[in-house]
Amino acid sequence: ITAALIPETAQCDATVISRENAIICGVAWFNAVFQQLDTGIEVTWRVKDGDAVGVNQILCSLHGSARSLLSGERAALTFLQTLSGTATTARGYADAVHDLPVKILDTRKTIPGLRTEKKYAVRCGGCHNHRHGLYDGILIKENHILSAGSITNAVGTARNHLRDLLRSLPVEVEVETLDEVREALQAGADILLLDNFNQE
Repeated sequence: ITAALIPETAQCDATVISRENAIICGVAWFNAVFQQLDTGIEVTWRVKDGDAVGVNQILCSLHGSARSLLSGERAALTFLQTLSGTATTARGYADAVHDLPVKILDTRKTIPGLRTEKKYAVRCGGCHNHRHGLYDGILIKENHILSAGSITNAVGTARNHLRDLLRSLPVEVEVETLDEVREALQAGADILLLDNFNQE
């Protein structure tokens, strides 16, 4: 409603800058907002997804209808900020383990409707995707272990189930103690999820 107060013929230029150090992510979603509103909007990027930027760096410039730019700016910036925030956080974790033989994986717990986008942002930040849903891996948690009687029983049942289905999926076990780590490894778990461990 407010954008409608701007003269229909008014044209303007806009610039998007960074306010802090970040890893950029979300260029395609930013562009899509304006493509949906007005194909006449021109967006010129100086960076791409995965690039590191500094404070007050110009990210892109836009030209076109003032109404369209004002109508789309908030949604476009929200995509860019949200996904860049995820990529930036991921890069911090990736950098922290860069000299270790490990990979940082993400979680399925994302903003509703943005799982694909957030997982893409994790990759832009240098980390890796874990699972997209409950269909692409078996995660044995505390309640499963209690119901099965032991980690060994739970992993064995999972392996038998996969064999019956003629499927190959990773079997992951959530462990809370070093004894559980040892049992899960002996049982043949593919992945261990360390739950509530301290650094020591």
